[in-house]
Amino acid sequence: MSDDDVRKAVRRSYGRVAREERSCCDSGCSQEVPAEVAKTLLGYTDEQLAAIPDGANLGLGCGNPTALASLREGDVVLDLGAGAGIDCFLAAERVGKRGRVIGVDMTPEMIDRARENTERSGVGNVEFRLGEIEHLPVADASVDRVISNCVINLSPDKPQVFREAYRALRPGGEMLVSDIVLIADLPPEVRADADSVAGCITGAMRKEEYLAAIEAAGFERVEILTERPAGGIAKQESGACDSAKRSPRVRQPEPPEDVRQAARLIDSGKVDVFATSIHVRAVKSVAVSSIRA
Repeated sequence: MSDDDVRKAVRRSYGRVAREERSCCDSGCSQEVPAEVAKTLLGYTDEQLAAIPDGANLGLGCGNPTALASLREGDVVLDLGAGAGIDCFLAAERVGKRGRVIGVDMTPEMIDRARENTERSGVGNVEFRLGEIEHLPVADASVDRVISNCVINLSPDKPQVFREAYRALRPGGEMLVSDIVLIADLPPEVRADADSVAGCITGAMRKEEYLAAIEAAGFERVEILTERPAGGIAKQESGACDSAKRSPRVRQPEPPEDVRQAARLIDSGKVDVFATSIHVRAVKSVAVSSIRA
């Protein structure tokens, strides 16, 4: 499968998630993730969940990067794969009126939803830009902090994402990423279909390769801050993605056997054998005098 095919599959899946609340509200359902799930699996506090606009929490992350990022008053923060904006809104409160938060997402439906959330909430220091995280729509050395929540694992070119994050950061800037990485190779049947229920882990990179790619981009002091099994998170995300694929009006065809096998892997709890969820911090050296191409 080509890189372009992967991006199209991701856009298609997450576009459905972004539309879900609009398309099913008439039947009384909601894509908003229960607070207990957001707290237990993702690490958000009651205060944080109360502070974000309705519809911003879609449960598509694997952690809470804003809880560990060294955000300061006046910082400019860049969120890679911002989705409906949950981490952008939390960062906006931390950086205050003198700061600014830029959310980038390649799915038009997500950008539309995030902008609607911004308009409803009245938050004035957040903006959302349509773009790919491999080609960020920001200037060189223009941000103080880069955050991302379970998005880089979906990119077909993760080293390029880290190079772009490095380019965007000012010297001394910090990257804080929540993501899913592999600790063992996935069975071929799980990787077989980019639209499968296991889509949140099928594109993940081996942990040691992931960390090496960050260092190769130029980052220093690369460290794992937290690590825990990814099974519960993968099941939550696959449920969110899968529910967005269903329509009460259209009968869906039976998925192929490789997709059913992937679903059984997640339901059996065996994902923990292959994947782990990590928070990673890395820093761009203060001594950098030029931006890498």
